[in-house]
Amino acid sequence: MGETFASSPFDGDLVGTRADVAVDADVVTRLFSPAFFVVILSGFLYFVGIGALMPILPRYVEDELNGGGFQVGVAVGAFAVSAALLRPWVGRTGDTHGRRILVVGGAAVAAASILAYPLATSLPLLIAFRLVTGAGEAAFFTGLVTINQDLAPDDRRGEAASYFSVSLYGGLALGPPLGETLLKQTNFTTVFVTFAVACAVGAVLALLLPRGGGVVAPAGPRTILHRVALWPGIVAALGLVPITAYGAFLPLYADSVGFEDVGPVLGLYAGLVLVIRIVAARLPDALGWRRASAMALTGAALGVGVIGAWGTSMAVWVGTVLLAIGMSLLYPALMAAVMNATPAAERSHAVGTFTLFLDLATGFGTALVGIVVSVGNERSGFLVASLCAAGGLVAQTLLRHRIGQPAPTPAPASTPTPA
Repeated sequence: MGETFASSPFDGDLVGTRADVAVDADVVTRLFSPAFFVVILSGFLYFVGIGALMPILPRYVEDELNGGGFQVGVAVGAFAVSAALLRPWVGRTGDTHGRRILVVGGAAVAAASILAYPLATSLPLLIAFRLVTGAGEAAFFTGLVTINQDLAPDDRRGEAASYFSVSLYGGLALGPPLGETLLKQTNFTTVFVTFAVACAVGAVLALLLPRGGGVVAPAGPRTILHRVALWPGIVAALGLVPITAYGAFLPLYADSVGFEDVGPVLGLYAGLVLVIRIVAARLPDALGWRRASAMALTGAALGVGVIGAWGTSMAVWVGTVLLAIGMSLLYPALMAAVMNATPAAERSHAVGTFTLFLDLATGFGTALVGIVVSVGNERSGFLVASLCAAGGLVAQTLLRHRIGQPAPTPAPASTPTPA
């Protein structure tokens, strides 16, 4: 066997050899290991810190920087811009220099930038800090998702993605109320410092993780977007438009169908997603990525389609259940398809490409539905979102022979035979 790499207490959970051309780190036969739980905890703490900023930043822009709606949107959205632009690049870095450096460095960069928010006495300065936070997010998320998949057996990748997403959703769900509660009792500086520390603790924990990647250079030329992740990313982006429409426009639509408070409906959605991803975590693997993603896209299309077409409070409840089922399966199924077809030495690059499309779905999907709503109404926006998910189902069906297929390995250059 070739030389193994080991640089953390848990490196025994992730083994690679320099003799393996594909650096197949999947000599893993079990999912739950000390390193796997560190991934979950590190992600949870980081996303608590990021989630806490969601209700705090708009207030900071309005109260401290005297900004309006446009300024709030720019400050909040700057984070996603740098995160999306850098994901493919940091993914390639993770493959050549190791995933752990992305996780530790990304969380540390995010923590340092959040710590600087109280120093932002003008909107341009805050935007600059937010761009840095987005850069940290790109590295942290790409690296941690890749390690999560490195630690999973081939037949449990969807399950691993499901459990990881619970730490993400759990952190983003817990962070906002914690942030608001702390702000009521203290001030903006205390809030920013507290949740910067949460991200920093996530970085410290990540020091325990396997290095991952960087054993041999990936074969063949490197492109900006990874070929294996391209089509699954497009399908995922189309499938995510319904949830972006639901989150952005359900609160505005609720009044017209008799809802005084959408909290219970949103709580039902979040609760169902978490329960399904925990209790039925193995479902994407058991069904296979094709059937699981087809069910997910169908559920997403029907969910917002029912809300838009039916136009009653009962439709909102029914549509919410269908949408939650779809969203519970979509990410784990397509992530498994990408990872099972990607060589170990290229996984971070593939993750960076795949998650880029998730960012694009949030940005462009919300904008598309917003244009439709401005021309028509919320119901027409939900129907267009339903059509996007249906388009994703059509794309998934047409591209089944291309999704989940390994990238061709470049043939070695032939050496002339001496005369």
